[in-house]
Amino acid sequence: MTALPWLRTLEIVHRLPGRIRLRYRRNPHAPDAAALEGMARLIDGVTSARANARAASLVIAFDATRADAKTIVATLADFRWDEAKNKPRADEGAGAVASSLAVLLGSGVLPMPARLPISLAAALPLLREGVADYRENGVTSHVLEAMAVSISLARSDFLAANATTFMLALGEYMEHSIARRSDDLLKHLLRPSSDLIWVLRGGEEVQISAGDVAVGESVVVGAGAVIPVDGTVMSGEGVVNEAAMTGESVSVIKTRGSKVLSGATMEDGRLTIYAEQVGRHTAAARIADYVEQSLTAKSEAQLDAARLADRLVPTVLKLAGVSAVLTGDWRSAASVLQADYSCALKLATPVAFKSAMFNAGQAGILVKGATALERLAEADTFIFDKTGTLTTGRLDVTDSIAFDSAYSAEDLIWLAASVEEHYFHPLALAVVNAAQATGRNAHFDHTEVQFIVAHGVASEVNGQRVVVGSRHFVEDHEGVDVSAQSEVVERLYLEGKTLLFIGFGGRLLGLLALKDSLRSNAADTIARLRRSGVRRILMLTGDHRDRAAELAEDLGLDGFHAELTPTDKAEIVADLSAKGAKIAFIGDGINDAPALAGAHVGVAMQKGADIARLTADVVLLEDSIARVADARLLANAAMARIAANYKLTVGLNTAILGLAALGVLSPVATAVLHNGATIGILLNAFRGSAPSSDKRSA
Repeated sequence: MTALPWLRTLEIVHRLPGRIRLRYRRNPHAPDAAALEGMARLIDGVTSARANARAASLVIAFDATRADAKTIVATLADFRWDEAKNKPRADEGAGAVASSLAVLLGSGVLPMPARLPISLAAALPLLREGVADYRENGVTSHVLEAMAVSISLARSDFLAANATTFMLALGEYMEHSIARRSDDLLKHLLRPSSDLIWVLRGGEEVQISAGDVAVGESVVVGAGAVIPVDGTVMSGEGVVNEAAMTGESVSVIKTRGSKVLSGATMEDGRLTIYAEQVGRHTAAARIADYVEQSLTAKSEAQLDAARLADRLVPTVLKLAGVSAVLTGDWRSAASVLQADYSCALKLATPVAFKSAMFNAGQAGILVKGATALERLAEADTFIFDKTGTLTTGRLDVTDSIAFDSAYSAEDLIWLAASVEEHYFHPLALAVVNAAQATGRNAHFDHTEVQFIVAHGVASEVNGQRVVVGSRHFVEDHEGVDVSAQSEVVERLYLEGKTLLFIGFGGRLLGLLALKDSLRSNAADTIARLRRSGVRRILMLTGDHRDRAAELAEDLGLDGFHAELTPTDKAEIVADLSAKGAKIAFIGDGINDAPALAGAHVGVAMQKGADIARLTADVVLLEDSIARVADARLLANAAMARIAANYKLTVGLNTAILGLAALGVLSPVATAVLHNGATIGILLNAFRGSAPSSDKRSA
C-alpha cells in the first residue's frame, strides 16, 4: 500500500522565539494526536511537543540553534504512514459516544460508592482536554465544558455529569462528522487518477508510477481509465467524458490532434497521448490544489464568527459566577457553562461555505475558496470583457459582397471556402461553415494551396491566381487595387466587422465580412445580475467604439470603454476600485489577466486562457455566460444562509444562557438544548445554497 500523507493541512497560528503553536488537520484514519506528538519529539532540535486532539493543535518548543520553525513544519508536513498497517476504525469518535451512553444508562443501577469512579472515568478524557486547553489557550469553550462536568461531579449529581459527558461526545461526533462530510463533498468534485500510468518506452507498453511520467512521453489510455496528463492525441480514437473538468455532459470523440485534459474519463476506445503537462502541473492537479486551499482559507465572515465566539467565552464564565452567587446554587453555574456560542459560530460558517462551493461545482462553477464566494456576493459592479465573454468568440460570415456580376454572393463564399478548407484559422473555419450553410456544393477545383503566415492563402482556379486574406496581403503583397471599393470597406469596418479580401486574376473580386456573434443568453444574464443586486454593469473591449456602443445599447449596459489595451483595462479596474467600487471582472483572454487579478473578484470563462483561469478567483467549467449569474445568486444565497445561522446561533444560545442563569434549566436540559441547537444549525449550513431565485439557464 502506498505511503499516505499524515496531515492534510498544517499552519503556524502563534510564534515565539523557540516556540510555535501549530493548527493541523489529519487525513482520515491517520495515526492519532498522541502519535503525532511522539513523532514531533523525534525531530532534531525539538525539546518538547504537546498535542491537543480536541483543539487539533500542536505546541512545539525547540532549540533555535539547531532547528527553525520552517524546517519543523516542513518535516511534519512530510510525515507519511502505511495505510495497510493502520486500519481505520469503523466510526471514528463513535466509541466515545457509546461508552458515555453506557455509563449514563448504567450508573443509576450501580451502588453509590461505585458511581463516582465510573462517572469520573467516563469524563476523564473531557477533563484532561480542558486542562490541556487551559494551559495552551486560556479559558476556552472546552474549559467551560470541563468546569460544568466538574461542578456536577463535585455535587454528586452523577446524572447531570454523565448526561453532559454523553451530550458533549455526541455533539462533537456530529459536528466533526458534518465538517468532514463538507470537506469530502469538495474533494469529490474531481475523480482521482490512478497511481500507475501506461507509457510507450522502446516500442513497448510499460506501467510506471504517476510520479515518474515525464513531459514528452507517450501515455496510453484505455476504456474506463482516467486520463492522467494534459496533452495532445498522437494516435487512436476514443470517446471521452470531460464532465469532471468542463461540466459538459455530452461525451466527445477524440482523434489525432485533439487536446485532452487530465481528470477526464475514457468511456470507449484507446488513445496514445503526447504528455504536455504532468504531475502537479496538470489541470486536474491545479484544481485539486484550489480545493485543498479552499478547505483552509478563512473568509472575513469565518474570522468574524470565530472572534465573536472567543470574545463571548469570558462573558459566559462571568455569567456562571453571577448566577451561582444570585441563586446560591452551583447547579445553575454548571448549566450556564455548557451553553457557549463557540461550536455553532466557528463551525457553521465554514460548513456553509464548503457546501455552497460543492453546489457551485455541480453547477459548473469552480470557486477557489470561501473568500471568493464572499467577495462575489459583495460585488456591486460587474465588468465584462466583450470578446469570448458577452460574445461567443466565434466568427460568422455576415456579408458576402461580389464586385463582379458573374459571381453571386454564394459563389464568392464557395470560392473562398474552396481554398480555405484545409486551413484551421478561425477565419477559415467561419468561411467553410458559411459555405456549408448555403445547402449546396459549389466547390471550385484548384491547385495546391499556399499558406502565407499571418496574411492569407493563395491558389489557382482555371489558370488564374486566387488570393484570400487581409487588405495588406491582397493590396501590398499581391498588387490588387482595392481603392475603388474604399467606401464599402470603410462602412464595414465601422460596423466592427473583420474583412477578408478576395482577389481573382489580379483584381478585387469581392469581400467577406465576419462578426463575432452575441451570446444568446447574454441579455438574460445581465437582467438576472441586476435582480441579484448588482448596481452597475460595464463592458471593456479593444473593439471599435461604434461596435461597442451598439452592443452596450442592445444589452442595456450602464456604460462601456472601447479601443482599449490590456493595460487600459487594468487601469480602469484600479481607478473604479479606488473610488470605492467592489468589482467583479469577467474575462477569458491572456490580456484579461491583469484586470482579473486587480478586481475585487475575478471570474474566468471556461474556454479562457490558462493564465486567466489561474488568475481568477472563480472559473466557469461550462462555456455559458449564464453561469456568471448562477455564481452570483449562489454566493448571495450562501451569505444569506450564513447570516441567518449567525442570528439563529446568537438568539438560541442567548435564550438558553438566560434560562440557565435564572435556574430554569438543569444541566441536563441545557446540554440537550445547546447541543441539539448546534447540530441543527450545522445541518442547516450543510444543506448548501443552491441558486433558487432564478432557474438555472443553459
